[in-house]
This record gives sequence, C-alpha cells and structure tokens, in this order.
Amino acid sequence: MKIGIPKEIKNRENRVGMTPSGVDNLIRSGNEILIESNAGLGSGYSDDQYKNVGAKIVNVDVAWSADMVIKVKEPMKEEYKYFRPNLIIYTYMHLAANKELTEELMAKKVTSVAYETMIGPKGGLPLLVPMSEIAGRMSVQVGTHFLEQINGGKGVLIGGVPGVRRGNVTIIGAGSVGFNAAKIAIGMGANVTILDINAQRLAEIEDIFDGKINTLISNTHNIAESVKKSDIVVGAVLIPGAAAPKLVTKEMVASMEPGSVVVDIPIDQGGIFETSTHATTHDNPVYKVNDVIHYTVANIPGAVPKTATEALSSATLPYALQIANKGLIEASNNFTIQSGINTFDGMLTEGAVSESLNIPFHKFTNLSESVKS
Repeated sequence: MKIGIPKEIKNRENRVGMTPSGVDNLIRSGNEILIESNAGLGSGYSDDQYKNVGAKIVNVDVAWSADMVIKVKEPMKEEYKYFRPNLIIYTYMHLAANKELTEELMAKKVTSVAYETMIGPKGGLPLLVPMSEIAGRMSVQVGTHFLEQINGGKGVLIGGVPGVRRGNVTIIGAGSVGFNAAKIAIGMGANVTILDINAQRLAEIEDIFDGKINTLISNTHNIAESVKKSDIVVGAVLIPGAAAPKLVTKEMVASMEPGSVVVDIPIDQGGIFETSTHATTHDNPVYKVNDVIHYTVANIPGAVPKTATEALSSATLPYALQIANKGLIEASNNFTIQSGINTFDGMLTEGAVSESLNIPFHKFTNLSESVKS
C-alpha cells in the first residue's frame, strides 16, 4: 500500500504521523511511504532520517495522493480538497464536535479510521491513552503557569509554603487524563480533589495515592462545591466518540475567585465547561470569562512533540501495519480497527458521533458484507 504522511498544519502542531522507526517497519512489510518534506522536523526528525529507512520525500500533493494517509490531528479545511473515494485517513478525528468535517468525509466517500474510538481487545482506548497521559500531566503544568500573576492569574503557588495554604486543584474525571493530572498536582504539593461517577474507580484512586487525595462522587452539588473552592479546575471527562457532557455551568465558573484557571482538556469534543466558548491555539491559549482564565487548547500534546510522537507512533503502528498489509476490509475483522471506522463509503458508521451530530449512521458487523451489498 502507498502510505502518505503529510506535515500537520494545525496551529503549532509539531507532531508527525509516524517516527522514522515506524516508517522503517512499514517499509519492511512491503509498503511505500511518501512523507512530505520537513513533516518530522518539529518532532526532531529530519528528512534524511526518513530517507535512510527508505521513505520518499515528496510535496504535500503527492503525500495526499496515497492509498492511506497517516496523520495526528483531524484534517483542516485546507486539506478537504484532497478527499476522494477509497482514501483512508488514519488519525484523531473527533467528529462529534465537527459536523462540517463529518459531512465532507461522507460526501467524498472517504474512509476515516479514528484513533479516539478504537477500543482495545480488553476494553479501553489504547490509541488515546498515550496522549491522555500527556494532556493530563500538562494540564496542571499549564494551569500553574497561568495561575501566576504575571500571566494573568491570582498569584497562588499551588504547593504553598509552610504557614500558607496549599492551592486547591479539582479534577473532574478519574480516567487516564484525570489520573495523570492528579499525579502531577499531588507531586507539586497541591490539595487535590478528583470526582467521578464510578465509586470503584475512586476507591482505586484513593488506594493508589495512599489517601493523599480527596475523592467525591461526581454530581451537580459536589462539582459546584469543589469548583467554587478551586484555584485550578481540570476537565478530564471523555465519552468515546461523543460530545463531552457539559458538567460545569456558567454559574459554577462565576463562583470561582478572579484569576483562577480552568483547563478544558476535551475541548476537541466540545468541552465540559459551559463557558468554554471555543478551542484556542498554542499561540493564543487562554481567554477570560467572569475573570476566570480558560485554557482550551485542542492539541495540548503538540507542545511536547518529541515525546508525544514517539508515544503515539508506538500505539498506532501495529494497526497501521494490519490495514496496510491486509487491506481495510480484511483488517476490519480486528475488532479494534473496526471500532475505529467512523465513515465508510459515504456513510457514518459511529453511533456516538451520530447521536452528537444528529446524522443517521449505519453500523456494519462485517465490513466485507457491506461492500458486497
């Protein structure tokens, strides 16, 4: 299969779809790799490193002419012109918050395989976990940065000092993102509260952190009380493929002290704060609502592209090999790959996206049967 790896064009998105070692694996399996010139530069990979493993360095048009395109982030409007029937795009799609992209993929009969909906053989989201870990850890890092008065915050040191209270960090969601946010917040000495609807998961969290964390069942009352007292609130709730639920109301945000910070990690799925009006960029990462700083960057791991690309490439490569070596139809017999197919032959095939965008969907238990029909 011809595989294209274009340079990412989203603001400050310096990750690349595959590392040179990943490309080496794909080529050794008999595939041809067309990588756009300087696509890996932001992650520390030169064109020569890709050429040395057998990749062809091409322009953007040639990279997009491949049978399958491997990316990091969803296609931007400038890339819609490359859409065509039978093209496979393998990347993070986040279609539940992007009706225009969904309709473009359907209209051009593009097959989209979305990392964020791919379910592992034992459950979980194996291609989302690496970026969730990075985003969770960075959320507290950026939150403390903007909490500094010189950066517009209230001027609180999250770890406090002897005789002065520690900062309060609330994390809504105890999955991979929330767990990693908690690790950093506790490590910095903050007073940390984590909320989730799963009591068993909260028990696990308490046990892991040896009682050094406050746990609460996530409901409207507990969220409101926790948010009001917080210096930093991290939104860490994700429903695979679906729009994020609005759990933090405008009134809750208004109850926070001026100069407090909220970090809405699932903003690419719409965000969990009612006051998250739009996704921001690394160039202009924050805005204020009711004097509360909102950090809503949609590609947080893009700030650490070297680490992020290595982690992502390791997770995506095994499935890329299956699609490339077997073809999509046969590869889709693998449940994880099948669960990642969001659009196919002009149809939406992901139920959670359908519910979020109110677009009818067709779910196939066997993709080969859909081709025959």
